[in-house]
Amino acid sequence: MVENTATPDGDAQAVAPATGGERIASLDFIRGVAVLGILAANIVAFGQPWSAYAWPDGFLSGHDATDEWLWVAQFVLIDGKMRGLFTLLFGAGMALFMEKAWERGASRRLLVRRLVFLLLFGLAHFFLIWRGDILVLYSVAGFAAMLFLRMPAPRLLTLGLIGYVVGALVYALAIGSAYVIADTSFGQAEGMEEARGSIAEGKQAAIADDQAEIPIMTEGTYADFVAHNFAEHAGDPLNAILLMVFETVPLMLIGMAFYRFGWFGTSTSQRSRRAWGWGLFLTGAGLTLWMALWVRSEGFTYWGTLSAMMAFSMLPRLPMILGLALLLALHGNSASGWLAERVSAAGRAAFTNYIGTSILMMLIFHPWAGGLWGELTRPELYLVVALGWAVMLTWSRVWLAKYRYGPLEWLWRCLTYGRVFPLRR
Repeated sequence: MVENTATPDGDAQAVAPATGGERIASLDFIRGVAVLGILAANIVAFGQPWSAYAWPDGFLSGHDATDEWLWVAQFVLIDGKMRGLFTLLFGAGMALFMEKAWERGASRRLLVRRLVFLLLFGLAHFFLIWRGDILVLYSVAGFAAMLFLRMPAPRLLTLGLIGYVVGALVYALAIGSAYVIADTSFGQAEGMEEARGSIAEGKQAAIADDQAEIPIMTEGTYADFVAHNFAEHAGDPLNAILLMVFETVPLMLIGMAFYRFGWFGTSTSQRSRRAWGWGLFLTGAGLTLWMALWVRSEGFTYWGTLSAMMAFSMLPRLPMILGLALLLALHGNSASGWLAERVSAAGRAAFTNYIGTSILMMLIFHPWAGGLWGELTRPELYLVVALGWAVMLTWSRVWLAKYRYGPLEWLWRCLTYGRVFPLRR
């Protein structure tokens, strides 16, 4: 959710956010699509136990055939793709940020400050609002990606693609092996008893953690929720970094390459980008649909769903992410009308929308507020998504008509540059 602004502006000794004329329209539009989509991706984790995010049997409200087909649809169209778009944009934003900073004599220290404050925002989000935070991961991965900022676009793209494939193989071995041991005849072979026991313990530990959270999420106070996060999940941000860094850093490098090649702009061949976009998207979607139907035919087992979501789908997910980025960039550069303007506005305030929707979901689901946690089925949760979309599309446009930035975007800029910028237009 990094901004595609933040460039030096003014005299050579002072740096400030970019002016409106320096914005790349497609980045706002893509970011708007992504911040709307990420709510759909996360809604199950907001409203049900964590294991239900991938595993339908984790729902406290049960599931039926309709819910299972909705799982298939979300797996194919949403899961991992919205996060992937955000990560591409983060990399592109880093490249644009430093390109403009270097033009005015600033150093990477400016980006370091930006990433440090993002880390602090992320930790507050994780412990105080919602444990599904991705900002901590983006901050740490951003420090790694920063080492490659001077690399030319072809090498960035090559390194990013190679790194992503290597990461997919790592995930297949680390997570996919659990499915092979737990759900196939391989795990029943002589000598596999210890491995099977270890895999079973991992599943039981996850379910036990869900069970421990039920009283907190159905009867507890906000203080109980925060205390539980510190007591039982203080190491989760580090675990998320170790788990996701092999996907995140490569996608950031690819995003940098996309920006350097001009694929978010209007200067390169639109016909060629459209053909590549559709080809990549449909290829990845077809393979992902095949995988989703396989998971369904296997009966949505715990390790089958988790392995499909975290490991096996990683390779077919990549062409979908890249295809979506190309197609949305083409549309976003010329998109107009009521809906497009509001999607772009949601993208300009994506940081605020990301944190803000977490707060809204907390107010809907936590027991001291709306109290709907564990109560809604998957179709009912999608109605909550629709409510969240309506809020984002409405407030973002109204706010940005009067103010230059979203509230958190403005705060992040002020902290980055160490000065207070005017907020009103």
